[in-house]
Amino acid sequence: MSRIAKNIRILRDLKKLSQEQLAGELGINRSRLGAYEEGRNEPPIDMLIRLSVFFQISIDALVRGDLSKTSPDTLIKIGKNRMLFPITVDKDNNDLIEVVPVKASAGYLEGYADPQFIEDLPVMNLPFKITGKHRAFGIKGDSMPPLKDGSIVVGKYVESLDDIKDGQTFIVLTRNDGLAYKRVYRASKKGKKEFEFHSDNPVYLPYFVPSEEIVEVWSFVCSLNIGDSKPQELNIDSVIRFLQSYRVEMGR
Repeated sequence: MSRIAKNIRILRDLKKLSQEQLAGELGINRSRLGAYEEGRNEPPIDMLIRLSVFFQISIDALVRGDLSKTSPDTLIKIGKNRMLFPITVDKDNNDLIEVVPVKASAGYLEGYADPQFIEDLPVMNLPFKITGKHRAFGIKGDSMPPLKDGSIVVGKYVESLDDIKDGQTFIVLTRNDGLAYKRVYRASKKGKKEFEFHSDNPVYLPYFVPSEEIVEVWSFVCSLNIGDSKPQELNIDSVIRFLQSYRVEMGR
């Protein structure tokens, strides 16, 4: 059975609807819905949009996610009626901070809405109370000093592009370039809403990204700057002391 088929059935069960009732809400007959749930037919794009609106879940999560491995209560809500990606919680239902290492960043664009991808990421806690959804990302390159290659940046999820404040730093996921950590400014070009990405290292030129290419935005919260250190700086005792100074609890 395809993921779409399984997800439609799971969402219908959560709403406590019969096939007849859901089919009526979607404007189709029961046999057509049955074909979708049994995997005999794949819903076309217009039907995916109707399902997305009715269940208030993103098409990405509907098509690529495995909702049997997560709870709808752990999907973060964006905008007026969309849910985007799974949230990892501990046994006490407290949010955990998933860490997207540099090696996993290339696959994040494909996996950000996939509960299995998120579940397989390492997790960490911070020594201070946080509100909202947070995630940590490994940073590549030297475009944002003093952060070094391999440093970790913790970001808080930004629900709307309207909440982006000029000149602040953000981790941004774009459809064309994947993950980037930059200083962001609002811009407009030929009447279209865009954002200008700046590096703090003047060697790198700024560039523009149209708003429709932006998938996720995370505002800077804190960083662990332990990347690209000299070998003598990375003995096990020094790393442990560094992490203990931040009272960081690391998962797997």
